[in-house]
Amino acid sequence: MRKFLIAIALLLGVYFVIGQLAEVEAILETLKKGDWRFLFIALCIEFVWFVNIAASYKTIFTALGLEEKIPKLVLLSTAAFFINVVAPSAGVGGVAIFISEAKKRGNSPGKVTVAGVLYLLFDYLGFLCLLTLGLLVLFRRNNLGIAEITATVILLAIALGMIFFMYLGMRSAVKLGNALAGMARITNRILKPVIRREYLSEKRAHEFAMEAGEALHELHQKPKTLLLPAFLGLSNKLLLLSIFTLMFLAFKIPFSPGTLIAGFTIGYLFLIVSPTPAGIGVVEGVLALTLNSLYVPLSAAAILTLAYRGITFWVPLLFGFIAFRILTHGDEIKSIA
Repeated sequence: MRKFLIAIALLLGVYFVIGQLAEVEAILETLKKGDWRFLFIALCIEFVWFVNIAASYKTIFTALGLEEKIPKLVLLSTAAFFINVVAPSAGVGGVAIFISEAKKRGNSPGKVTVAGVLYLLFDYLGFLCLLTLGLLVLFRRNNLGIAEITATVILLAIALGMIFFMYLGMRSAVKLGNALAGMARITNRILKPVIRREYLSEKRAHEFAMEAGEALHELHQKPKTLLLPAFLGLSNKLLLLSIFTLMFLAFKIPFSPGTLIAGFTIGYLFLIVSPTPAGIGVVEGVLALTLNSLYVPLSAAAILTLAYRGITFWVPLLFGFIAFRILTHGDEIKSIA
């Protein structure tokens, strides 16, 4: 069964690429027209970004008493990105990779899930710091619209929801379990007429809350251990902003600091709140239109968007595919041995 699921995931990856082949070809043609020196630097920063993400997980894992090496975390995080794109499941598929690795090492799945939530929380909080600047730029240029405000409110609601559940877990694992069980109960009531069974287990919600509560209690005793993950969450976005800047340099398109920050933050904002995995089909349109509203010619905005997405979406997807294959191939070898 496991090999079948792996084969399905790989097949979905191939099918996804075939479905987006026209965009891939357009990106490759676009990149050929750019200055290879800046594009090469952008790719180097992309690999630093991979390591930065792994370092973020590493610091959170360490704070929770979990041990994992950065090279392995690079594989796990990029493989999770691949799974979340080709088999979108609200991030559950990506988290499952970390949980599977945790079970093999005898670690608590609850702790690993908390680590994943903390990573996302710090990632969002770091981004919100830059987003504030981006919204100020749009406001000063009279470009701030209802779409940007609505997306920002959604992001804030997600971040506040995460903070609430983290706080609840620190205060009481029982209260967290009751809250999660209540959410599971509501979800089951909504889905039961359709799937004719309970989709989520209330019992498992309480069990998970006990594991998560233990992990969160440990963090509550040593809050300073979260300072480094918070810094890495911000540096994660600064690295992506650097890549975005290099796209302007690679294609010799004039820019101002305000244009960079506003364009990058709005593009990334819709990547987060988009209903499609990694913002496919949404970010491309929003980013190009945002840059155009910031006085970047539409043709130049389209070029920048394709090049930036090529490096920050398609390159991680490719390496995620490779990482997923390495991880699953290693499991296959162990099962045979």
